[in-house]
Amino acid sequence: MPGIRKAVRLALAGLVGLAALTGAGLGALAQEEPIKLRLQAAVPSASIYYELLQRYAERIGKMSNGRVAIEVLPDGAIVPAFEILDAVDQGIVEAGYAWTHYWSGKHPAAGLFSNPMAGAGSGMDQLSHVAWLLEGDGNALYRRFYAEVLGADVEPFMVQPMGPDPLGWFARPIESVADFQKLKYRSPPGITGEIFKEMGIAAVGLPGGEIVPSAQRGVIDAAEWIGPADDLNLGLNAVWKNYYLQGLHQSTDVGEVIVNKTVFDGLPPDIQEMFRTAALASMAETYAFNVARNAQAIVKLRDEFGVQIHDTPADFFPEFVRATNVVLDRHAAEDPFFKEVLESQRSFAKVAVPYWTKILDLYSNLGNAALQTNN
Repeated sequence: MPGIRKAVRLALAGLVGLAALTGAGLGALAQEEPIKLRLQAAVPSASIYYELLQRYAERIGKMSNGRVAIEVLPDGAIVPAFEILDAVDQGIVEAGYAWTHYWSGKHPAAGLFSNPMAGAGSGMDQLSHVAWLLEGDGNALYRRFYAEVLGADVEPFMVQPMGPDPLGWFARPIESVADFQKLKYRSPPGITGEIFKEMGIAAVGLPGGEIVPSAQRGVIDAAEWIGPADDLNLGLNAVWKNYYLQGLHQSTDVGEVIVNKTVFDGLPPDIQEMFRTAALASMAETYAFNVARNAQAIVKLRDEFGVQIHDTPADFFPEFVRATNVVLDRHAAEDPFFKEVLESQRSFAKVAVPYWTKILDLYSNLGNAALQTNN
């Protein structure tokens, strides 16, 4: 197997290197024959984040003046969602889109990068988590995670801060954690499922495409997916009519693009920088996209499909934070790298959360005042 993998990587490097040549007589050829990459997503083509991923690919194509052509493929086009990392690492597909917590089976620290549950138990929201990634130690630890901890031949980029994910969909209203404990609930894989189990909730890890069929067969009683727009596209409103918007399990949820590193290293330096710049542009675009699309979806779910929008029971929040810290501390005691990442996040949170929470209070008070005045 190692020999096959090495041969695949050498072949990919040769192809990319040849396409990237810009010497005399080859410049025109490179222009006529763009570098072609396939990027398989872990979401279906109906997802709003698939649409954003297409914009990401198109942006790189335009920035490179057609020198790079990225074909975006939906979940399952080449491999199942949970196999995307291995497929990119082995050169089966040149690039992929998923979330680091999908690789929690390889190492528990995976989830701390894409969705530190309850803000790593320290109250970070999505924007302060992105600040840790971009201005704290996050990005360096993220790259080390792939290169050193997993030993994966990939170049990673965070591209889509899509959270917070709602608590999800329920057949009947729940009034407390005790009500929740009576249900079988679809949650993301990895540590998130462990936290729900610490709370006494039966958590089942399923890919998005299996949620509705599993609900129809009675395998699960409730579920979360991504957010109002994607949940509507997935058809969860056809199964359940009670929707709880405030979830802590993925109060931060950041999607990533991973590129086969042999392929990436073979790209010209200016195109490599285009990948980095397009990732930052996609981060900004996703924030605006989320607000607009999810707000529109909530109106549609409520007015056209009769979905009841609820606030999450008050006792859920302190119980989830308690369970989160129990589980995170357990993993930190077992693994040095997990501990290093968690301590970095908690240290950053001690500085960022007191300030940023007050700013969030401003916007919360502003919005509530406008709702009271205008209604």
